[in-house]
Amino acid sequence: MKWLYRRKKRSRSLFGDLILFLLLAIVGYFMALPLIFVINNAFKPINEILKFPPDFFVHNPTLSNFTDLYYLLSGSWVPFTRYIFNTFFIAIVGTAGHVIIASMAAYPLAKRKFPGAGVLFTVVVLSLMFSATVTQITNYMTMSWLGMLDTHWAVIIPAIGSSLGLYLMKQFMEQVPDALLEAAQIDGCSEFRIYWNIVMPIVKPAWLTLIIFSFQGLWGAGGAAGSMYIYSEQLKTIDYAFNQILAGGIIRTGPSMAATLLLLSVPISIFILSQSSVIQTMSTSGMKD
Repeated sequence: MKWLYRRKKRSRSLFGDLILFLLLAIVGYFMALPLIFVINNAFKPINEILKFPPDFFVHNPTLSNFTDLYYLLSGSWVPFTRYIFNTFFIAIVGTAGHVIIASMAAYPLAKRKFPGAGVLFTVVVLSLMFSATVTQITNYMTMSWLGMLDTHWAVIIPAIGSSLGLYLMKQFMEQVPDALLEAAQIDGCSEFRIYWNIVMPIVKPAWLTLIIFSFQGLWGAGGAAGSMYIYSEQLKTIDYAFNQILAGGIIRTGPSMAATLLLLSVPISIFILSQSSVIQTMSTSGMKD
């Protein structure tokens, strides 16, 4: 039975694998160039930042940009830790609420048949066509009627009700086998227990991806939301605080570069920690039982 010991025929040659690796490495390098440029700018002295044409890499690295940023933030009458707390509170509460509400609404749409389900999902899909700019006035009027202006909930509530999470969770929950849910019902599981203990672990890549998208959106929404919904200085976010403190002219270019790196570090860190789940989400998209 010599056929048992035959080597499996390769779909690509070693030369083809090498070419593919080089192409992916080149594409990955160009995709990382903006991040590398931001990191280098954060450590450049002011003369290198204002140099034209600019140098891509720093020649005389310094930490003065970070120290200047620290002194600028220390001079504000609202403690800097308050801005950090506001930012994390909006991002964490908004992300958690969005994932929970979206998944709970997606479960009956995906696995339970009821009158009007198709119409509801069509409305959700159509709502994805509207950008955030189109709905700003409507959201402002709604928050005003609810008495939530100048509170963190004016930013959190619209984020919780975003239709992107509902669409994403429904598409992945449809891949859960109906036989598995029927077996759980026979064993006496309630609907909530089926949703929480069976469906949610199966669609873990989907809600981890949703966490990344939602957190990044809320983390960077502080500046616009701070000027539109939030007026009290003690309720503003770190992004808005950076924009106001660093709007002092060209002399604060260095601290602004350091602030940009600090703002990017948190969402990038979350993405790096969850990148394996993102890749799994993309690789399993469209698969059926």
